[in-house]
Amino acid sequence: MPVMSLRLSDQEFRHLSAVAAEETKDKSSAARELLMDGLKYKMLLAYKEGKVSLATLSRTLGMSVSEAVDFLAAFGLQAPISYDDYLKGLETAQKAVH
Repeated sequence: MPVMSLRLSDQEFRHLSAVAAEETKDKSSAARELLMDGLKYKMLLAYKEGKVSLATLSRTLGMSVSEAVDFLAAFGLQAPISYDDYLKGLETAQKAVH
């Protein structure tokens, strides 16, 4: 795993320490989780603004397309895919596996 050091302001360090303590995690784990949460937020905004596609969102976040659709729905965003299209895609994927 690559290692990276960074400088935090006193306030950023206090926030990180508080999150780590609240979730009973070490600061490194809390920082990694916050980093991923920030990436998810940026990708949600980019998707909402039409800057990234559903495929890019799912690939960047390491999700399947169906997980990405559920992720968007959890934040009140609709994917440009109908439920029927989703079911057809699922059926095609299941046929490919078998």
